[in-house]
Amino acid sequence: MTRQQPSALTRSAFIAAAALALGAAGTVTAPGATAATQPGTPKLELIAATPAVTLDRWEGEPGVSLDLGTYVTVDGGPLEFRVTRKSYHDPVVASQIIHSGGRTVTKTLPKDLVKDFSGLPGFLQISVTDQSGRKVAATTQTFCPNTRAGRIRPDAPGTSKYPGGCSDNPFTLGGVWGVEKGWAAATTPGFDSGSTVDLQPGVYSAKVSVAKKYRDLFGMSAKSQTIKVTVRQGSDGGKGLASGRRPAGDAPKSPRPASKRPTGSAGVPAGVPKPDLRALPAYGIAITDGEDGDVPGKDYLAFSATVWNGGPSPLVVDGFRSPGKDKMDAYQYFYDSKGRQVGYTPTGTMEWDPREGHQHWHFSDFASYRLLGADKKEIVRSGKEAFCLANTDAIDYTVKNANWHPYNTDLATACGEETSVSVREVLDVGNGDTYSQYRPGQSFDVTNLPNGTYYIQVIANPDNRLKEQSTTNNITYRKVVLGGTAGARTVTVPKYGRVDAP
Repeated sequence: MTRQQPSALTRSAFIAAAALALGAAGTVTAPGATAATQPGTPKLELIAATPAVTLDRWEGEPGVSLDLGTYVTVDGGPLEFRVTRKSYHDPVVASQIIHSGGRTVTKTLPKDLVKDFSGLPGFLQISVTDQSGRKVAATTQTFCPNTRAGRIRPDAPGTSKYPGGCSDNPFTLGGVWGVEKGWAAATTPGFDSGSTVDLQPGVYSAKVSVAKKYRDLFGMSAKSQTIKVTVRQGSDGGKGLASGRRPAGDAPKSPRPASKRPTGSAGVPAGVPKPDLRALPAYGIAITDGEDGDVPGKDYLAFSATVWNGGPSPLVVDGFRSPGKDKMDAYQYFYDSKGRQVGYTPTGTMEWDPREGHQHWHFSDFASYRLLGADKKEIVRSGKEAFCLANTDAIDYTVKNANWHPYNTDLATACGEETSVSVREVLDVGNGDTYSQYRPGQSFDVTNLPNGTYYIQVIANPDNRLKEQSTTNNITYRKVVLGGTAGARTVTVPKYGRVDAP
């Protein structure tokens, strides 16, 4: 199964993340405050972990990823941000949260400084010179405060309460960024940063500094760091390296499934918190000629789609297998506000998918995808309707009970083995599960469709088998316009509010 890879976000109890809820008594909003004037304001410094690094340029790659081992250290108080937008028609607003003498001071960052949820854009400035002193490259990098953070002092907090990465899902609604006091965060996500600089094998010098607008904003010094960079030629294209949107971080052990099937009468107690599954508009939309198993010469409309949990409770589904059976019986569990299991209900089945790229247990009827005509009547339906649930994307970490540290952030941690007798699949509050519809039977065959307007419909919980807080937000539509001719089809994807993500 191909997923849109994440951008790892303890489950101490499923609802316990409320302790990290936004705001506090005594909150003060200070839109124009200068960071240095607030008690408890973090003191930031750019440091280099090493004076020299070696970077591999892999065969077939356009350059090297400039992971230079620089970090931002934090002292005086934690560095913390809330990043939100009211809707997809509203701008992204970022605020710094300063904890000062029992109060919480909220300082709104300058308008349009932050445009998405991936971090502080243009934070780092890098200039690269060769051995003759000639400048050969210059670039900027976005800083995600959640990236590869670690302690720099033994008296610093032993663990970080902040998430393990920033979201690059274009339909994210709320993010939390932060670095604990006495910790440092890497200024780049590492080898899988997604951006490269064209440097040939050789020896270089890289000057790294923080952009002036951020130095002024956070009261940082102008001190830069200089790193010797040796670029060497690799040969395997980096294929042996792991990939993923979210680093593994300090993820806890996997939450275990129940040891046996639930007993007693099934039921959902009145007033018990439930998950709220919400569909996001499709994105990553493109015309392809199909993947292995599709019909050669046809045109397919491929896309990515996310269903997320707006809470206030996690979606927890356990599957139990009877000896010799090919399917598991699935049950949804319910928890009270203290995280205690208080009910369950049967909710369909799980089945093992042996196909290449899948090879895990799928829960049936989690979502459905359809291509509709301009009149929003169904034309084509995707064959994908069974899923292994995983927290691949942080969609809104500002909602009540959002879990900033979900465990199962990829297929390898959540979906079981062929010989499993039970499986637990969880979609935590604030997190989404993204699938890319590129595999055979999942994308839409548009070879013979006339040019014109269509809609990609994403439906969460299509058969209402799962119990939710609300089903009014289970369906979304993304407009697309098909053009071209058979064998050379085109697709145009209009903006969705302010989101320009085809």
